[in-house]
Amino acid sequence: MVHILGVQLFESNVVKHALTHFYGISRHTASRICARLQIHDTCRVRQLSATQVTAIAAFLSSPSTSPVPPRAPLAPLTFRPPPPSTPLESLTGARAYLARLDAPPPPLPRAKTKGADPLRWLKIETDLKREMRENIAHQRMIGSYVGKRHAMGLPVRGQNTQTNARTARRLNRVDRHR
Repeated sequence: MVHILGVQLFESNVVKHALTHFYGISRHTASRICARLQIHDTCRVRQLSATQVTAIAAFLSSPSTSPVPPRAPLAPLTFRPPPPSTPLESLTGARAYLARLDAPPPPLPRAKTKGADPLRWLKIETDLKREMRENIAHQRMIGSYVGKRHAMGLPVRGQNTQTNARTARRLNRVDRHR
């Protein structure tokens, strides 16, 4: 069993399914994380190297400071690869590509921008739970309809309350009449 940031990942699980054990990571997000860290879709947790486990832990602990992977240009359909013995420096366009890899990374954007890296603003576990708690507390504080429904322990998103909220009303009676 592998422990990453206090979450147990079973060794027999596929990595992209094991990452969903983190609160706030869906299957789609787990697939994006595996692609970012270059982990194969069928790789199991027990097959991860120590550097890959460290990379996962480092990325999940602070995704906003992780470097964005470089994007390699796609080849056209008529492209024929050169023989393997050809040195990289002699290929056309290789110098510009190598210069981009050696250049410092671009500065991080200050605000959430559309089209930016979706994993940069990832929040998991306690950060996500704290943000949700703060949002609910804000709704209650401003006295919105959603906040009042949260305070009464009733469904918030327009669900039927004639039958499915009786238990919530019975159990939350003490909280509502303070």
